[in-house]
Amino acid sequence: MYKSYRIAESKIQEDAEGPIRVYHNPDEAERKYLVEELKVDEHTLASALDPDEQARLEFEPDHLAMILKRPKNYSAKDQFLFKVASFGIFLFRDRLVVVAADDVPLFEGKCFNRVGSYTDLALKLIYRTINHFVEHLKIINMVTDSLESKISASMENKYLLNLFTLEKSLVYYLNAINSNSSVTEKLKLNATKQGLTQEELEYLDDIIIENGQCYRQAEIYSNILAGLMDARVSIVSNNLNVLMKTLNIITIGIMVPTFVVSVFSMNVGIPFQQHRHAFWIILVISMISVCTYYLIWKKKKW
Repeated sequence: MYKSYRIAESKIQEDAEGPIRVYHNPDEAERKYLVEELKVDEHTLASALDPDEQARLEFEPDHLAMILKRPKNYSAKDQFLFKVASFGIFLFRDRLVVVAADDVPLFEGKCFNRVGSYTDLALKLIYRTINHFVEHLKIINMVTDSLESKISASMENKYLLNLFTLEKSLVYYLNAINSNSSVTEKLKLNATKQGLTQEELEYLDDIIIENGQCYRQAEIYSNILAGLMDARVSIVSNNLNVLMKTLNIITIGIMVPTFVVSVFSMNVGIPFQQHRHAFWIILVISMISVCTYYLIWKKKKW
């Protein structure tokens, strides 16, 4: 399945016969068209649909092929695992082809309000991918803060496991962002060969800077998660110790009056056996024993 667009009045507009085509999970007929008619390398096309493929830049005789990494849309079933997907940009002189595994809105954002050429559009797609990573990093940071507060008041392992999953996601993001940086750096080195204008070259420099900042941000989040994981494990262990201490206090507190009552319940001659207020006397002694136990516990700071 594909959608066609064209650049009209410096904006992207949908057009059934437009020179800009976006293929979402292309079928056999569409793949055959891309390979045989547009001379797209079959292996490069497969790489654009492979989430495990590394980002790269290739120069073909009649087009430029870019395989880039982008964040995959998150869903609840992913259980805190933020995944990475691949997509391909094939830049021709008279057209632009984008191939992705799933249907995602590509031309959203302020950067697409003014598009000058196909090369400019390709650069803006790279820039939008970087912004997409930044948005996901902000979400991961908010989720991490939420899990931290839950860990401080809980002894369950599921929150720690969620943090481990987030840490794993950040490792994937770091690899993807770093992989994209190799594409932008190589594109800059071959700017003259591709005929980039001065304005496009300056925009590419901005993209490289933004990608570097995005990588450092992801690296900071990853280091924080990795460095504090042991501390969070200790918090869970401490919470368990506090709970066990509380249960011991309750258990001993119940045992003391139980012992008093048990003594006066023995089938032998005991004090107050014939006293009319024996029940209340035993009850008071039990209460005094509990209070004495509590005071000793507080004084010893157990």
